[in-house]
Amino acid sequence: MKNTTFLIFLLLGGITVSAQELVNSVPLEPKKNRDVFQIIDDEKNTVTLFVSDTEKVKAINLNEKMQIIDSISANKPNTTTTNVIGYNSSNTGTRLYWSSNNDENIFVQLYDFNNHKTTTNEYNLILKNEKVIQKFSENEKFYILAVLKNSNTFKLYVFDKEGIYTEKIIPSEGFHFFTSDYKKSDLYEVFAENLLPFESPFSLENITIENHTSLTKAAKKRKCYLNNKQIVITVDTNIDFTQVILIDLNNFTATEKMVKKPYLVGNRTFLNSNSFYFDNKLYQIKTSSGSFYFTIKDLEDNLIKEYFANTTIPIKFKNSEIYEGGGNFRSKRTLPNSNLFILKANNMHLGLSCYQTVPNTLITFGGVSDLAQSTDQIDAVLNPKTEVLYPYSDRKLIKIEGLFDGHGNHVKGKLQPLAFEKISTFLEKNTDISSQTLFKTDAYYLGYYDNKTKEYVIRKFTD
Repeated sequence: MKNTTFLIFLLLGGITVSAQELVNSVPLEPKKNRDVFQIIDDEKNTVTLFVSDTEKVKAINLNEKMQIIDSISANKPNTTTTNVIGYNSSNTGTRLYWSSNNDENIFVQLYDFNNHKTTTNEYNLILKNEKVIQKFSENEKFYILAVLKNSNTFKLYVFDKEGIYTEKIIPSEGFHFFTSDYKKSDLYEVFAENLLPFESPFSLENITIENHTSLTKAAKKRKCYLNNKQIVITVDTNIDFTQVILIDLNNFTATEKMVKKPYLVGNRTFLNSNSFYFDNKLYQIKTSSGSFYFTIKDLEDNLIKEYFANTTIPIKFKNSEIYEGGGNFRSKRTLPNSNLFILKANNMHLGLSCYQTVPNTLITFGGVSDLAQSTDQIDAVLNPKTEVLYPYSDRKLIKIEGLFDGHGNHVKGKLQPLAFEKISTFLEKNTDISSQTLFKTDAYYLGYYDNKTKEYVIRKFTD
């Protein structure tokens, strides 16, 4: 589900998106206690906007030009239920899935634009012997993925386009489960392991590869990637290998791939590693205080490309300077050599992310710190929008970037500014704004309330 926020300006009337950076600017005094979010239909390139308060929800159907087609208002399915956990499409409209805090009470609310009405169904899930680790939305399906206690078994709840769910039991017997201290374990224990302060138990970071992924997300050790055929789970808690679990969404079976990481001399306690799944390949990094390995492999553990740097061999596969800074930390600088980058990244939460540009892949390497101890830490945990718009707020960051072709070869040349970088620069320079939001269709769109002009402004950013 693309659960970033879109805003109330669309309630004022349709707009036509032009190629100009400034899309629209309207006088507006935002109402309080109102939450706004949207669902994007990638195939039709359309948006359904949902505006909710403590009691009601208004659904607004927008065409590909962001012009209002129709709208429906309805009561919330339950006044104590405030969490929207997913969606899927039906022939007549869009279904929202609301849940209680423990995920056991699921309210399925259909917004039927053809018949201009809403209907709600309630389901009670019994989750006493399982833990939910992630939720996924596709156009016609909504999934809740759980692990059964003290077992090697997944449980998948599949809601179809009629809003009816079935349960699928997916065993993973014989898979190689280990804790981060290399003790043999089971599937449940792998997700129960506490990786705080950076990663909580039973967490599984959902990566949308079409969007630019921040190192804050990419540095997580347990990640997942969804397409319409399978869920790909990667586990990097072990320094020696990446465990890849592929859940087939047609026959509901799981297979395992073990992709080895490069060998590095040294005490395991002081080594670091991670991976990123992209274009059916696994991009892996492994570091010590003085060495840096970057490898590209297929899921059968076959090496496609390999790069190495250390105290005497510089990082030659980069297209950018080495950047250090991030968030509210005042010191922002470039580092003079690879040695400092390797040392600092190895001592942080290490990660890499891939983003498709035309025609190459941009790869970001680096590390992020834990959140600084401040009130913003609570906000970043509770508010996903904060993490999207300000991924390095109150974090230290070190990174480099490189361009690579489809075969993993390094491509020399100057990097072009990405939309996300333009947005970050804009937000750094324009601090007297509020109600910021970000979403992506044909480009990235940033909405914000200008506190000086008392206007709500929409800007378009492209790569």
